[in-house]
Amino acid sequence: MSQESMSQQNTALYVVALERVTAADEPVFAELARRRSRGARLLVIVGGPAAAAEAALAARGLSVLAADAGAGRLVHGTPAVIDAARLAALLAAFDAVCLSASAARADVLAAKAARALGADHVRFVVGTAGLLADAADPGGTVGEVGPGEGARFTRSQARLKARAAELALTGTADVAVTGPHTLSARTGTRFWRATVPAPDLELLTRTVEISSVSGDEADLAGYLAGWCADRGIDATVDAAGNLVATRGRGRPHRLLLLGHLDTVPYRWPVRWEGMTLTGRGCVDAKASLAAYLELLAELDPLPAGLEIRVVGAVEEELTSAGAFAVRDSYPADAVIVGEPSGCGGLTVGYYGLCKVRLTVAEHTAHTAGKGVMTAADRLHDAVALLRAEVAARSQDALVAVLGSRARNRGDRQVGEAVVDIRVPPRLDTGQLRALVEGIATGPLQIEVLRCTPGVSTPRSSPLVRAFAEAFRRAGGKPRYVSKKGSSDMNTLATTWTDVPMVAYGPGESRLDHTPHERLDATDYRRARSILRGAVTAWARIAAERTAGERRRGERAAAEVAGQVPYTGFVLPS
Repeated sequence: MSQESMSQQNTALYVVALERVTAADEPVFAELARRRSRGARLLVIVGGPAAAAEAALAARGLSVLAADAGAGRLVHGTPAVIDAARLAALLAAFDAVCLSASAARADVLAAKAARALGADHVRFVVGTAGLLADAADPGGTVGEVGPGEGARFTRSQARLKARAAELALTGTADVAVTGPHTLSARTGTRFWRATVPAPDLELLTRTVEISSVSGDEADLAGYLAGWCADRGIDATVDAAGNLVATRGRGRPHRLLLLGHLDTVPYRWPVRWEGMTLTGRGCVDAKASLAAYLELLAELDPLPAGLEIRVVGAVEEELTSAGAFAVRDSYPADAVIVGEPSGCGGLTVGYYGLCKVRLTVAEHTAHTAGKGVMTAADRLHDAVALLRAEVAARSQDALVAVLGSRARNRGDRQVGEAVVDIRVPPRLDTGQLRALVEGIATGPLQIEVLRCTPGVSTPRSSPLVRAFAEAFRRAGGKPRYVSKKGSSDMNTLATTWTDVPMVAYGPGESRLDHTPHERLDATDYRRARSILRGAVTAWARIAAERTAGERRRGERAAAEVAGQVPYTGFVLPS
């Protein structure tokens, strides 16, 4: 579910090991610069002098610190010990940190640094398309390596890469050997941490394993696009960064399955504990997206007249930028949003969301003076007034302060607070926005960051009826839920006012954003089955409705033709 903080940024860390730098125009440097432009932190360890890498990144506008790995004891001792605190401080101060090491040591240092720093991604960049099964065959890339399978590589260089990759897997990052001279794992060798207990759980597992903190969805989007392409599905990554996969393009009944790629920060090693998967994003909401894609691949034949599109949107947890692009580019007749409802629940509505930033500036004054108001005082009063005004308009609205701070800056005090208002579906967001902006007086300024309406789909909707039918066929009935959170459904509802929408996906939403996300395989499989039944039922209902409307139109036309007298010309005899 969406959340915003006072400071939003992509916190992903890439640790990249380069064998050597032979040309400043190698694609890896442009890729690193693009990731930095999205907010990622970059630690590059070069097997040789770092000067060429420093120059290539600086030429692309990045501030770079280049040093020997042992300088200042950033790395010291045998075996190597990483000074994680100092490296983290340097990564916060520079766009990229480049460390030079011997060719034999660079990969191991990258793996150890990734573990020490809690990296999201580790890439061992080589001059071939990943690791080769046969050194004499440059096209024979080994696409995937499972836990403990690195021993298959016996050639010296490949063996060292595989060992370093398996060392990196003892941390939290997703790991790949990529090339030639690129970060893209699509043309490389991925190393997987988790052992998949059954083939039908593989996509779910791999989707959770690939880190995709908000703003850092590109690796996961590329992996899933490749998964679709391997199954003959039309899939692309659009200009917003969304994964878009479609079957039945151009057919009359358009169904959108809208999931999201991103997660909130903080990772831990993905693993199966018996038949329960644990890892960041397995509930919110990678299981939903994986189930949607598997349904897209498995529907054979595709129901007549059905166009089905699956989108994995970016930045659902922050700005909903991906959903806004969907709203403006991919029209649909009905929408299923990928958020955890539990396999036995169906979410038919969400509260709306209004995010507000309050800012105030005051001249500094001694607090012993009578009537002195500090910036913090102003913020406190403004929040209290905002709560009172919202409560007077709706007792069901929820107001919470996400963050607040005030500090001295020379002769001025500056304060800022971000306030979250959860809006019941019946409360008009236009009126709420006017109310919020109306309390800005004096030094207080108010900026509305987001304002999306509440949304609710009646149970009489064909989409809800299709799910009810699917639940009945599975031997149960849905638990209808209206949530006080929000989702990308709210973003679509800003303009899609007549499109029925529900949210459905495996997992318990109470585990969202917690370090306890876990998902049972039984729940995942049951949700997939119910989803398939609901999609099939909706396609049939939509086709029946269209056919009924056509028949009614034909009957009406026939009745009119029978009632209108003939008024043509009569020829003389």
